[in-house]
Amino acid sequence: MKKLINDPSNVVTESLAGFQAAHADLVTVSYDPMYVCRKEPNHAKVAVISGGGSGHEPMHSGYIGYGMLDAACPGNVFTSPTPDQVEAAARAVGGPPGVLLLVKNYTGDVMNFEMAVDMLGGEFPVETVVIDDDVAVQDSLYTAGRRGVGLTVLMEKLCGAAAERGDDLAAVKALAEQVRANGRSMGLALTSCTVPAAGTPPFDLGPNDIEMGVGIHGEPGRERQTIRPADELVETMFKAVTEDIPFKSGDDFIVMVNGMGGTPLIELYLCYNRVAELCRAKNFTISRCLVGNYITALEMQGMSLTMLRATPEMLKLWDAPVHTPGLRWGK
Repeated sequence: MKKLINDPSNVVTESLAGFQAAHADLVTVSYDPMYVCRKEPNHAKVAVISGGGSGHEPMHSGYIGYGMLDAACPGNVFTSPTPDQVEAAARAVGGPPGVLLLVKNYTGDVMNFEMAVDMLGGEFPVETVVIDDDVAVQDSLYTAGRRGVGLTVLMEKLCGAAAERGDDLAAVKALAEQVRANGRSMGLALTSCTVPAAGTPPFDLGPNDIEMGVGIHGEPGRERQTIRPADELVETMFKAVTEDIPFKSGDDFIVMVNGMGGTPLIELYLCYNRVAELCRAKNFTISRCLVGNYITALEMQGMSLTMLRATPEMLKLWDAPVHTPGLRWGK
């Protein structure tokens, strides 16, 4: 294992120390219990909180700031945050308007966020939305039902914008549910990744093999396949994503072509080009897009496709100013 680390057991703590040093104008890091929050929380609005295992950067801590998240709870690499982390984060940023928890559908995440709600004891209103956008498999090693993946980024942006403009808790939760109902994702891996504490990859891929439908922790996907031209791989993912709801001719979309941590932008834009061609053929309009590394799996090579059928209101919220370490425009 070759990584730019010191002690594998201290990777998350040392990384967060660097994150705070780099973005001291935006965030504050608590180490015991561990959470990251806005430097100046606004307790007069709905607080939007998310979290999960580390190793997916910039998600979630990289999306803390104006117009997006108020706090995030990083667990160890690919490990759920503990209930006391979520409780402490909620107390740090929550207030009378309440807190919305955005939780990816992994058994540990869902259970620990639920326990944190109980620990808060009704001090302020708390609502939860579970994200389950991965069309690749129905159940996996870590979930009952579909996994939560790339749609998380889009939901955090849209809900953060709604909370920032003053929407109440019921409205922000309703928006999250609408996003959940209209967004789907799928990923593929060209290589595995290595969790620092483990020192070895969780799975092996031959020199000509890919994992179609891989999870963001390296969980198996739909099937092991032989590498093919990128256009063909994108077509397989596009078909799975767009036929799941299904989407219709004339729909508007926010599209994210996301790297898994180890894929260069030249390849991601090549894949986006095919997505754009396929959308034109289906009479889908890509109204907004992201291309880059937004939800990663350490150094895994691969990509994921997320498509959200967007209403005019969603597009308005998407365009609203955001200022975070990982996403910023209009402010």
